[in-house]
Amino acid sequence: MKLSTGVDIVEIQRVKQAIEKNDAFINRVYTKNEIDYCEGKGREKYKSYAARFAAKEAYSKAMGTGFGGTLSPVSIEVINNKEGKPYIYINGEKKENCDVSLSHSKMYAVAYVVIFKEED
Repeated sequence: MKLSTGVDIVEIQRVKQAIEKNDAFINRVYTKNEIDYCEGKGREKYKSYAARFAAKEAYSKAMGTGFGGTLSPVSIEVINNKEGKPYIYINGEKKENCDVSLSHSKMYAVAYVVIFKEED
């Protein structure tokens, strides 16, 4: 089995400024489910937006492709199960071979993604 990993850290304030400055940003980066989830966090919503942004970046790094072609930020969706564990979905399909961990502090959000692949 082969493991591919990706990690990303973002400043929460930068994500907040991007959302507040440009109405189109939120719809280019986040799905409706993600927006609903983050907005439900009230005053802490920007931490959730930032963590999801970091997860999208970390996933693209683990894939080794970055964004472009068929992989865009909005095609990557981070959804938590009822216990709070986040999962990655690509174009609505849950990636069973992928684990993601999110965390944040007052100033930063970080995400770590591991993709498990069978070796050819």
